[in-house]
Amino acid sequence: MNNEEVLTPEDVQALAPLYEDVVLSLKQVFDPEIPVNIYDLGLVYELHIDKARKVFIKMTFTAPNCPMADEVLAEVKRSVEDTPGVSGCEIELTFDPVWDRSMLSDEARVALGWDPEEI
Repeated sequence: MNNEEVLTPEDVQALAPLYEDVVLSLKQVFDPEIPVNIYDLGLVYELHIDKARKVFIKMTFTAPNCPMADEVLAEVKRSVEDTPGVSGCEIELTFDPVWDRSMLSDEARVALGWDPEEI
């Protein structure tokens, strides 16, 4: 993504529905070991959409040695690129910061049977 590209308030307003659609697409991708989607697990660290409607995602996994990493990344890319209005998707994998349970959404905590207030 071109970091020099600055979105105007009008751009942000116009892209907001697409952003929501991309989040919904990400919520269709599930971690292979935990029955929760990658978005609510807190695996998506950054999500940007530029003026050309290309999506940039910085994400992680619950463990650096995830045996299904390639398959999950391919599913994320496919799911996002299948979102109407998206022109492309670039994914950066990072392990900084390392994922931990505090990154779970309240929805994920409930789905796992945990107290939403517990960290």
